[in-house]
Amino acid sequence: MLAHGRTRLLTHKFLWRRQAHAVRAPLEDARWPGWELVVGIEVHAQIKSRRKLFSEALSSDLTTPPNTHVVPFDAAFPGTLPRLNPKCVELGVRTAIALNAEVQHRSAFDRKHYFYADLPSGYQITQQYAPIARNGCLALEREGISVRVKQVQLEQDTGKSTFLPRNRITAIDLNRAGMPLMEIVSEPDMRSPEEAGSYVRTLQALLRSVGSSDGNMEQGSLRCDVNVSVNRKGEPPGTRCEIKNLNSVKFMMVAIACEAFRQISLLERGLPVPQETRGFNEERAETYSLRSKEDAPDYRYMPDPNIPPLLIDSTFIDAIRQHMPELPDATRGRLLAQGLSQRDVEVLMDVDSGREVGFDGQLGHGAVAYFDDVARGRDPKVVVNWITHELLGQLAFRDETFKENPMSVAQMGDLIDLVQTGKVTGTSGKTILRHILTNRTADSPSKIADDLKLLAATDDGASLEKWCQEAIAALPEQADVVRRGNLKVVNKIMGHVMKTSRGTAKAQDVRAMLLKLLS
Repeated sequence: MLAHGRTRLLTHKFLWRRQAHAVRAPLEDARWPGWELVVGIEVHAQIKSRRKLFSEALSSDLTTPPNTHVVPFDAAFPGTLPRLNPKCVELGVRTAIALNAEVQHRSAFDRKHYFYADLPSGYQITQQYAPIARNGCLALEREGISVRVKQVQLEQDTGKSTFLPRNRITAIDLNRAGMPLMEIVSEPDMRSPEEAGSYVRTLQALLRSVGSSDGNMEQGSLRCDVNVSVNRKGEPPGTRCEIKNLNSVKFMMVAIACEAFRQISLLERGLPVPQETRGFNEERAETYSLRSKEDAPDYRYMPDPNIPPLLIDSTFIDAIRQHMPELPDATRGRLLAQGLSQRDVEVLMDVDSGREVGFDGQLGHGAVAYFDDVARGRDPKVVVNWITHELLGQLAFRDETFKENPMSVAQMGDLIDLVQTGKVTGTSGKTILRHILTNRTADSPSKIADDLKLLAATDDGASLEKWCQEAIAALPEQADVVRRGNLKVVNKIMGHVMKTSRGTAKAQDVRAMLLKLLS
C-alpha cells in the first residue's frame, strides 16, 4: 500500500510540472517581471444536506450549541458503522454535471489517517483514489480562460477545536465532525491572484445555482487550500507550497501574491523553496510555515473496509441531468436575450448569487427569479430598472439584503403598472416603494396611492395650472429670468410645483404649463 501511494505521489509531482505548462501560455505580470506564477486550488465546499455524510445526525451551523448534533458514529464509538447519505451523492453528481465532469460509475472511499484532537476516529473518510467525478472544467468568462477540474470527491469534515486562553484548555465541538464536504481539485491552470479569485467566485455561484452548497466563506462552509509555485519564463514550474484554510477571496488573493514574492525572493538569493504547508497571517499579510508537506504515505491511505464501492448507473445520472437547475451562463444568456444591458445582468446575477440555498438541493428564490416573475407580461427593461435602481438602491440605503426585501412580486408588478399607465408619476411611484419598505406593509400600491393621495391629477389641467401660478408668484425673480429667455431656470420653478403637488404632477406637463404661462 505504501509503495502504491508513493508511486501515485511521484506521478502527481510530474503531472504538476508537465500539465501546468501544457495549457497556458506565459502571462506577463508587472508585479514579478521575468517570473511566472502557477496556481492550483483545492476547494472544500460543505454540502447543504440536512444530515451528515455517514450518520443520521442533523447538520449544524454556527448558532448550534456545542456537541448537540452528535451521534455515536460521529464520536467514533466502537461498533458503530457508517451509512452513506444518498442526498449527498445526488448533490455531488449535480455539481459534477455543472462542472462538465465525468461522473464515475464506480467510486470508493478511503481512510486518510492523521491525528487531530477533533478527529476522534484518527482518520478522515475521503475519496483520494476513486473520486465520484473526474476531468471537469470551469470557464471564467471575464478572463477568457477555462480552468480544468481534476476531480470532485466526497469526504467528511472534522470537528472544531477552540483554545480557551483563560482556562488554558482546548474545547472540542463535534457538531461539525462528519459534515458532508465536496473537495473540488483544480489543475494548476491559473496564472495570477485575480484569476484565482475569479475561479473561486465563479465556482461559488455555480454551487449555489445547483443548490449543492451555500458557499458561505464567512461561516466556513467554503474553504480553499491554494498551491503556489513560481518559475522563470520558459522554465518548468518550481516547488509548490500549499497555503491552508483560506476563507475569504480577498485574503486568498493577497496570500497568493505574498507567497509569490516570498518564493521569488528566495530564488533570487540562490536559496531553494522547500515544499511545505503554510498558513496566512491576515494582519501581517504574510504566509508562515506550518509543517513540511505531507506525502501520501504519511497519511497511510487505505480503502475503508466498512463502506462498499459507490455504484452509480447511467439512469441515475441522466435523471439528475434532466432536472438540473439553470446554470449561471445559461441565465446570463437568457437575460441578455431579453434586451437587458450587460451591467443590469451582472447586478442581478451578483445579487442572485447571495440567495438562500435550502437543504438537500432546494433552491432559494433570488433576484433573478424575482425579476422573472415581475417581468412576466411586462417590459423587461422597465422591470429591471425598478429592481436594480430603485428597489436595490433603497435596500442598500437601509443596509438590508435582498432576502430581507418585504416587497412582494405582486406589489412590484402593481407599482410598475401604475406608473406605466400614468395613474401615478414616477416620483410618486418611488414614494410608494419607500412607503412599502419602511412600513413593511402588505397593502397594494394602488391602495397606498389612494390613501396617500398620490394618484396623478386628472382634472383636465385645472390643478396643474393653479400650482404653476402659485409657483410663479412665489418665485418672481426666477419667473422674470425665464421670461427674458433663460429656460434653464424653469427647472427651479418646476421643483416648487412638484413639491406642492407631492409628485402627482407629471414633469413634462409642468414644464409645458410653465412655459405657456411665462411666454
